[in-house]
Amino acid sequence: MTKGLSPDTEPLDRLTLRGAPDAPALVDKAGVLDFAGLEEAVGAVASWLRAQGLAPGDRVASWLAKTRLACVMPLAAVRAELIHVPVNPLLKHAQVSHILKDSGAKMLIAGAGRLGTLQDGDRPEVCAAVLETDVPMTGEGLPPSPADGDTSKLAAILYTSGSTGRPKGVMLSHANLWLGAVSVATYLKVAPQDRILAVMPLSFDYGQNQLLSSWYAGASVVPLDYLTPRDVVKAVERFAANSLPGVPPLWVQLLEAEWPPETAARLKRLTNTGGALTPRLVRGLRGMFPQADLYAMYGLTEAFRSAYLDPSLIDEHPDSVGSAVPFAEVMIVRSDGTRAGPDEPGELVHAGPLVAQGYWQDEERTAQRFKPAPAFSEYGGMAVWSGDTAMVGADGLLRFVGRDDEMIKSAGNRISPTEIEDAVLAGGEVAECAVFGVPDPRLGQAIVVIARPKGDPDAAEASVRERLRRELPSFQQPQRYRWQAELPRNPNGKLDRTALRLSLMETNPAEARV
Repeated sequence: MTKGLSPDTEPLDRLTLRGAPDAPALVDKAGVLDFAGLEEAVGAVASWLRAQGLAPGDRVASWLAKTRLACVMPLAAVRAELIHVPVNPLLKHAQVSHILKDSGAKMLIAGAGRLGTLQDGDRPEVCAAVLETDVPMTGEGLPPSPADGDTSKLAAILYTSGSTGRPKGVMLSHANLWLGAVSVATYLKVAPQDRILAVMPLSFDYGQNQLLSSWYAGASVVPLDYLTPRDVVKAVERFAANSLPGVPPLWVQLLEAEWPPETAARLKRLTNTGGALTPRLVRGLRGMFPQADLYAMYGLTEAFRSAYLDPSLIDEHPDSVGSAVPFAEVMIVRSDGTRAGPDEPGELVHAGPLVAQGYWQDEERTAQRFKPAPAFSEYGGMAVWSGDTAMVGADGLLRFVGRDDEMIKSAGNRISPTEIEDAVLAGGEVAECAVFGVPDPRLGQAIVVIARPKGDPDAAEASVRERLRRELPSFQQPQRYRWQAELPRNPNGKLDRTALRLSLMETNPAEARV
């Protein structure tokens, strides 16, 4: 399953040159920034960064809402020969501290409110704190990188949760991000007249790509931080957006929102990531937005995007994610390393130039996920072995079967059970616990904690809930706690997670589809 274009690349910051100078590149409450203005802003920020004494290859982190500076940083940082580390604005101080320390960031750019939440020791001494308002976006700037610049250099480190432990930094080169932009712009058929409503967080791979693929195609982006589904509806109307990326929980909310017919008719393209579309969601979206092309997609941060389903097939095949995107080779592999047959489940393996360069300063976890491609691979080289089970039908379409690790996907976010367990245990109210994701119609999966308290369960739950509201972002808050006097153990003395999961299924059979 391979599709390709010519994999020609340029340094990432040259995306500012892709659109007509007077064409809109960024549209927000402040007005319109055309491609000439985007180029000026990137150059000005890059020049300022260069003047701060940062050395080539240093990491600069941004912890920002979807401001203009946040949109410019991915290009400005690399023009200054730095590596950008975008931080999810929903994260709390301890999680931000881990990212700053793990990445070795020399600078953190954020608003005064977020910087004020950091505690002593959260920010390493070598990491300067800079107010967002102190970074100039106009004036004389650095020129674009030469077209023949080295595109194998690191451009960004995106932190993503794993099934165990703290978030790990995925290393992405100029070529990874450039070709990701070309790939998505190509199969989504993005055109200069398109206007994309960017609701995905810019710290996510597809959040970054909302910007990059649009600018590669010469189209414009409307960055939006929304609180309610109504905010999205109003933004579509106010900014005349015609393309909307989303995740399943957002689609559920938008289907419940009131859409004026003329506003709904503006949308011509809906793109889904961060979880599978259900047949019910497909029917609902097709009914509410019959004029819009609906794209189902599958991907992982380590290889960005693997597959998409042509919109013409989604009514007949709502359970499929289609076939390989440009620059991707997607293979279903048996445990012995050979190619699986039609309708035979196997591990999904992704090869090609979209494959990232591994995890930042983590050789052990890199070796577990990034391994040589199977012998039958057309691309060869290093591949991402996803750990996901999938199969290709006789019709040639890819279908996702299940996730082999224990990652929780809630509201479009990948959540590490271990990270939540560590947070629950940190306050001393709980002796031991295990965290699971269970099906939820609005969130995709809800977080459930099974725990043994040190004292009264009701008091323990009240204390833990109050503490986690301060320490974890909203999308990491457990929805339910189950308290037990004892938790089962396996022969090695560890918590028997299989037995605990089975107990959840027995409590509620619907949770069997975790």
